Amino acid sequence: MTMIEKLTSEQRKEMERQYAVYTHGTSEVIPGDELKRKIAKSIITGRPLKVKLGLDPTAPDVHIGHTVVLNKLRQFQENGHIVQLIIGDFTGKIGDPTGKSSARVQLTDEEVEKNAQTYLDQFGKVIDRHKVELFYNAAWLSELKFQDVIELAGKITVARLIERDDFEKRITNGKPVSLHEFFYPLMQGYDSVHLESDIELGGTDQYFNVLMGRHLQEQFGKEKQVVLTMPLLEGLDGVDKMSKSKGNYIGIAEKPTEMYGKAMSIPDELISKYFELITDLQLEEKVAIRKKLKEGSVHPKEAKMNLARTVVRMFHGEDAATTAEEQFRNVFQQNQLPSDIEEFKWSGEQKVSVPALVVALGMLPSTSEARRMVKNGGIKIDQEKVTDSSTVIEIVDGMVVQVGKRKVKKIRI
Repeated sequence: MTMIEKLTSEQRKEMERQYAVYTHGTSEVIPGDELKRKIAKSIITGRPLKVKLGLDPTAPDVHIGHTVVLNKLRQFQENGHIVQLIIGDFTGKIGDPTGKSSARVQLTDEEVEKNAQTYLDQFGKVIDRHKVELFYNAAWLSELKFQDVIELAGKITVARLIERDDFEKRITNGKPVSLHEFFYPLMQGYDSVHLESDIELGGTDQYFNVLMGRHLQEQFGKEKQVVLTMPLLEGLDGVDKMSKSKGNYIGIAEKPTEMYGKAMSIPDELISKYFELITDLQLEEKVAIRKKLKEGSVHPKEAKMNLARTVVRMFHGEDAATTAEEQFRNVFQQNQLPSDIEEFKWSGEQKVSVPALVVALGMLPSTSEARRMVKNGGIKIDQEKVTDSSTVIEIVDGMVVQVGKRKVKKIRI
C-alpha cells in the first residue's frame, strides 16, 4: 500500500489542499506525483518536509522579483514545514555561471558575509526567520578532501555539464570556461545530499542547478528531492526580467508612496501574475481576481490599486498602505502635491537650464533624457509645465520640481 493509499479521507483532502497551494503559480514540478507522496508521508508520520533554497549572496539589494520564491517558501512554512535557507559562502566565491557570458568575479569572505546579512534582514519581511534553518555551505564543502571532490566529480559526465546553455554558448563563441565553474552545480547539488532535502525551489533560470541536487541524491543512495521551479517576474516595463540594472524594479525597502506608485505602473496584462507570485493572499482570492479580470467584472485600475495596497501592506503595514493610497489619489487623481516632498540643498548656480537642473537634482540621468521629458510635457516647476527645454530659471528657496508624477523635490537654499 502506497503512502497516498494509507491516507484517510480527511488526510487526503489536506494533501490535495497543500498540493494545490504549492503548485499554484509554479512553472514546473518535477515530478508532481512524488510531491503528493512526500506530502502524504509528512501527514502520516508528522515529520515536516525540508524545503531548500540556496542563495549566493552576490547582489544584496532585494526587489519584488526576488520574493517570488520567498512567497512559495512562506506557504510551506504556514503548513509547518521546515525551510532550509543556504547561504552559499563557499559557492559564492566561485559565482553561479547561470546566464553569464563570462566567468564571474570571485567574492571575498568579507563581501560574502556583508551581503548575506543584508539578504537575511530583507528576507525577514517575507518569511518567518524564526522558522528557518540557516546554513552556510562552507561548513561542509570546505571540509571535503581532494579524494571526496574526485568522487563527487565522478557522479556526472562532462557531456552532461556542457549541455548547459551557458557553457555551450561560451564554448561555441570561443569564450573560455574555467574548470572551477563546472564545480558550481556539483556543489549546489551536494548541498541537497548533505542536508537530505525533500524539496528544492528555484527560478526557471536555476533549472540545471536544482536538478543536479536530485541527480546527486540518487547517486549517493538518498531519497530524491522534488524540484519546484518558479517563473521569472517581468519588471515594470512588462518586457525584461525585473532587475535593478534595468530600472524596472520595485525595491522591498522603498518608501510606501514610491512602492505604491510603481505598482500602479505595471502593464494590465501582468496584474494577475503579480497577484499570484508576489502577494500573500490566499489561493482562493488569487483565483477570484484572475477570474474577475478575465471576465471584465473588475476594472484593471481597481485591481492594480488593490495590488499596490497589498504590496505596501506586506512590507510597511496597513497604516502605510492606507496613507500611500490616499496620497496616490491626491497626486494622480486630483493633481495635488505629495505631503512628504523630499528636500534638496542647492549649492549650484543661481540660474540654470531646466535639463541641467533635473540632472543636478538626480531626477533624471542625462540632459538628453530631460529634454525628451520636457517635450512630452513631463516636467513642472512649481506646478507649471515647462514647454521649452532651453528655458533658464532662477533658483529660489522652496521651489518645487516635478519629473513625471512620482518624482518630486523641493529646493532649499
